[in-house]
Amino acid sequence: MVDQALRLFAERGYEATTVDEIAVAAGISRRTFFRQFRSKEDVIFADHEFQLVSAQEFLAQATGDPWDAVCEAVIGVFERFTQWRDIAGRRYQVVRRVPALREREIVTVFRYERLFTEFLRERLPETPDLARVQFTAAVTATHNYLLRRMVRGEPGAAVTDLRTELALIPRGRRAAAEGEELVVAVFPRDMPPRELADRLTARLGNL
Repeated sequence: MVDQALRLFAERGYEATTVDEIAVAAGISRRTFFRQFRSKEDVIFADHEFQLVSAQEFLAQATGDPWDAVCEAVIGVFERFTQWRDIAGRRYQVVRRVPALREREIVTVFRYERLFTEFLRERLPETPDLARVQFTAAVTATHNYLLRRMVRGEPGAAVTDLRTELALIPRGRRAAAEGEELVVAVFPRDMPPRELADRLTARLGNL
């Protein structure tokens, strides 16, 4: 149904396509359509509903570092979108032409952020709330930026690129624990962030 809806939206335009036309193209009745979706707008974002549920289930079972868990949930979302790349690409083309759909997309992005923030609030109650919100906003923005590059077929937008960029996002603020070793790094002001991260990782790994 999603596939047929996106095809019709691309061919005829979103506003000109009716629910009845989507139902006929998908080989279902109008009643069956409305048992699954409230409107044709919901069809476009149907995979996001699945993604949100999947991310929520993953976080509910997550153990270990909560910051890492959020990153792994985001990576899981990205990996599934790579499997649905054709549909994601066609939705991107439709959404960018319809202001109402762009607004819906913004709301959808906020739902991801809220899911991740609430998870961090539960798992890291002592962490400043602003730090949690900043982290989840950066994580979702990074994911969405690379997802757009991926659906446009641009380079540097693979799962490995996402994993690398997520690792560079600051993960909250906390005081150093008693006895914890403090490492001070000195580097040229104009050193690229990626090179800086690589050098720190290499040096810290040898401590």
